[in-house]
Parts: sequence; structure tokens; C-alpha cells
Amino acid sequence: MTVHFIGAGPGAADLLTLRGRDLIAACPVCLYAGSLVPEGVLAHCPKAARIINTAPLSLDDIIAEIAKAHAEGKDVARLHSGDLSIWSAMGEQMRRLRALGIPYAVTPGVPAFAAAAAALEAELTLPGLAQSVVLTRMPGRASAMPEGESLAAFAATGAVLAIHLSVHMLDRLIAELAPHYGTDCPVAIVWRASWPDQRIIRATLGTLDAAVGPELERTALIFVGRTLDIEEFAESRLYAVDYDRRYRPTGPAPRFPEET
Repeated sequence: MTVHFIGAGPGAADLLTLRGRDLIAACPVCLYAGSLVPEGVLAHCPKAARIINTAPLSLDDIIAEIAKAHAEGKDVARLHSGDLSIWSAMGEQMRRLRALGIPYAVTPGVPAFAAAAAALEAELTLPGLAQSVVLTRMPGRASAMPEGESLAAFAATGAVLAIHLSVHMLDRLIAELAPHYGTDCPVAIVWRASWPDQRIIRATLGTLDAAVGPELERTALIFVGRTLDIEEFAESRLYAVDYDRRYRPTGPAPRFPEET
């Protein structure tokens, strides 16, 4: 018996890995975060599967359901939205399972920031502008931010910020970021990335507050950075004609000569 923690993707039912799909189809018990995991993903469950929405459950309740399945010798598909490596509450569940001696495995999923960037048709890291993306959030009731992990601290690096779970604190976000990026810095908000009702708002830090309506909440992801709205940037060296690389040796003395 194994508990399979599976990243169920950002919202679209077909943004699911083949491994994740096959594991869901093989597990007679499925626990899913009903507030964010689309019902279309559940269509892969076996017809007789026990399917449990964990949205109204406590951690104790969730572990009790898993322990019950363990006692019955039944594999469990534990579905979380996006990818499990960030803000999934997987860590605390795995700690409980280790204490109980219940085996588990992790299958990654498509993260929300990747789906949102795809919706924007954006490469977040452009040569000469930004080569780092910071995934972060503002403090909330569920989790405080450790000292040093402030928006201002990240903004000082000039990296592109992918800010989760913070659309309800725009005034504070703008106040912290504008001194570092400037009020003309591009901003994009993707609400419910990859869902049928996905919505995109493009603005700047100076116009953002006026551009966002009250209907955008919870599942909105905010990008801030110069790469979001620019055509003038250097091309990478990767595909340059004179760039010597292993798969395209160039010049009189290439680092990786062609094998003869």
C-alpha cells in the first residue's frame, strides 16, 4: 500500500502528467482538495473508488482516512492543485505518515506559475533583463513570512516576482514594490490560470490598483518584472551562429570537436 501525493496541475483537467493520470486510475481511494482540483481530474478514478473531498476536513481527519485505507491495504491518490513542492501542506502530511509507518511517494504536477506564464505567452527570463524568478507570497492567516523574506528584499534583486495568494493585498504590494521597480514596471495578473474562466489583466505598478476589480480573489497570480512587456532585448548566445557548443562545434579549435 502506498499513498501517492500527486500534483493535479493548475486547473485544466488535461494539464496532468501521464504518471499522475495512471496512478489516479490505479488507486481505489482518492483524497482531493475540492476547492482547487477540477472535477475533470477525478474522471480518471476507478468507477468503484472511494473519493473524498478534503476541503472541509482537518489534518487529523485526512490522516484518519489514509490510515483507514492503509489498514485495508488500498493505495491512495492524494491530489493537490498545481505542484506539490510549494504551498501544498504536503510536508505536514508526510511527517504524520512517517510517524505511522505508512509509505508514500510524490509525483510532480504543472505549477500554477508555469500555466500563468503560458497564458501570458511569456518567457520570464530574458537575456540582459532577468535571469531569476522568485516564487513568493505575502503573509496570511495560514502562514506568516519568515524574517527576511519580504517583497522589498526580493525586489531589490530586480528578479521577476511570481506572487501567489496576495491579490487581496494590492495596496501593500504596490507600496513595497514601486520604490524598487518604478511605477512604470509591467505587471500581469492571471486569475484561475488554465481554467475555462481564466482572466488576464495587464497593467503597471502605477495603474494596477485601478485595473483590478473585486471579483479577482484567491486564485490570482501576480507577476511583476521588466520581461513581461518588452520587445527590445538581446538574443541568447545559445543559438548564435558563432557560439561553440557540444552539438554544434564552431571555429578553428572547438571545445568539443566532432567525432570522426
